[in-house]
Amino acid sequence: MKNSRSTILFLALLSLFMFSIGMCQIKVVTTLTDLKSITELIGGDRVDVFAIATGYQNPHFVDPKPSYILKLSRADMFVTVGLDLEIGWVPPLLNSARNAKIQKGGEGYTDASLNIPLLQVPASVNRGEGDIHIYGNPHYWLDPMNGKIIAQNIFNTLVRIDPEHRELYEANLRRFVGTIDTKVKEWTEKVAPFRNTKVIAYHNEWPYFEQRFGLHIMDFLEPKPGIPPTPSQLAKVIEEMKRENIKIIINSPYFTTEDASLVARNAGGKVVTLATSVGANQNIKNYFDLFDYDVAQIVSALQ
Repeated sequence: MKNSRSTILFLALLSLFMFSIGMCQIKVVTTLTDLKSITELIGGDRVDVFAIATGYQNPHFVDPKPSYILKLSRADMFVTVGLDLEIGWVPPLLNSARNAKIQKGGEGYTDASLNIPLLQVPASVNRGEGDIHIYGNPHYWLDPMNGKIIAQNIFNTLVRIDPEHRELYEANLRRFVGTIDTKVKEWTEKVAPFRNTKVIAYHNEWPYFEQRFGLHIMDFLEPKPGIPPTPSQLAKVIEEMKRENIKIIINSPYFTTEDASLVARNAGGKVVTLATSVGANQNIKNYFDLFDYDVAQIVSALQ
């Protein structure tokens, strides 16, 4: 009986301790799973992070559910890709949450794109050219070296709202940066034999990955960004693949494989579906896994 009472008391105290830790954690909402992963790597046990979009979801199009508003209304920190990637769904969610500290300019607001060297910044905007991003291509997290800049931006916000744990965040940031530097060397060496290989992509979301790993994206299945493939565009790409001896079409988890497979069959190539975010499949659990997976997929296809 005595042992039973002791066990119950121990479990009660343990539950109270765990509850108190949970109560003290910084509640973070991120738009994407990649930002969630990096926030967890920098924040450690100090953060409780929720990502709105899934890893297999097109980040341009997310349904702003009421449950997300509740999460945002209780959040201490918000992390966004920015650059108008989430313009269709983040503003209404933030406005409805009515949480001043995570609004733009608030102490908990984090624009992960700050200080990112952007690619494809348009000189002018013509909506007739399709879904043009006016600030530049927003898929910058697909260069792992940009992950270090994202981590620094997240670190800055964590220190601003939780300065007592600065040393913890600094140690985690150093560890993250060191891991990225080591892994980038490893990934780059694996892709090095295939530098300047010409490939086709479904959508224009790979310029940062392309630049980092030395691929050459020649064309897209979409005739213009955000415009579904047309028969004339598919015929054009088929002829281009034959002419340039292109064997690879890069697809993403949220695009149908029907058009890509049709082109591949007619051009003698193959479709490679790369992950665009953490959680695209069950094996991609963090930001490092994302590039482990994508590099392995592209190397296997090119071999």
